[in-house]
Amino acid sequence: MEFVLEEGKHLSESCSNLILPALSIGNVGQLAVDLLVSSTGAETVGYLDDQFVLPCVGNDAYRPSPRGDLALPLQAYESSSSGLTLIQQRSPVVKGMMVEYAKNLADFAAASGNKHVVVLSALDFGRLQRIDMSSGPQIYYLSSTSVDGTDDYCEQLGWKRLQEYNPAQRGWKYLSSLAEGDVGEDNNFTFEDDLEEEDYYPSLPFAALFSCFKARGLKVTCLLCYCSEGDNRADAFNLADAACKFLRLNPDNVRGDEGEKWIVPFSWMTVYGPPPDTSMF
Repeated sequence: MEFVLEEGKHLSESCSNLILPALSIGNVGQLAVDLLVSSTGAETVGYLDDQFVLPCVGNDAYRPSPRGDLALPLQAYESSSSGLTLIQQRSPVVKGMMVEYAKNLADFAAASGNKHVVVLSALDFGRLQRIDMSSGPQIYYLSSTSVDGTDDYCEQLGWKRLQEYNPAQRGWKYLSSLAEGDVGEDNNFTFEDDLEEEDYYPSLPFAALFSCFKARGLKVTCLLCYCSEGDNRADAFNLADAACKFLRLNPDNVRGDEGEKWIVPFSWMTVYGPPPDTSMF
């Protein structure tokens, strides 16, 4: 993986918290990163070029009057006022290469001096074992601060540890071995096999990122929500808000339009096309 700085830009040591998405159902992690980039006033500092990420290109995603800046598959942003580095991923990883991509990203984060990595992602609502909407949409988490994935601060925020995380289960153990480069010759399990129900969660992108950042010695926390495919903007607001609470971001550094908390990215305006012509009714 190669990191290319924009002309005249540099990585700031003060932006030690790294936020990035893991591709998932509903693209919720990517939408949440969009909100954080636009609302914290983050500026582009460069882009990452990785052989395992498919190419794509588009126009500036955040400004109503584009200056000709291109949106690329992996772009890095910094918000000095919030102490954040953000990476936006806009295209998928080559099939079967997720762990290698995660290793490259972990190497970049370590070399850049990031102290804490926050991964934002969504999970399939159809796999939720127990539905409890009494307190609104629930945030789930997974942390490297303890062996079992628990974190006291996340618990104080009222979030629940991802119950499907079990470091002794074969899928999580295999993923950890891959991340550490220590897969024994006697290991006959791969994610290309017919997976059992318990192997589903460790086969997801967020799990590969979590395992590789952890193996690299970085503190990593995954913030997760369950959702279905469709209009997932509400889920993105919820996940972005959780990231702000978790990192204790100053509300004054997250500004919205006309008294709102968030600046909605300009690229969202045409996601579902124009409103229907009311004359047809």
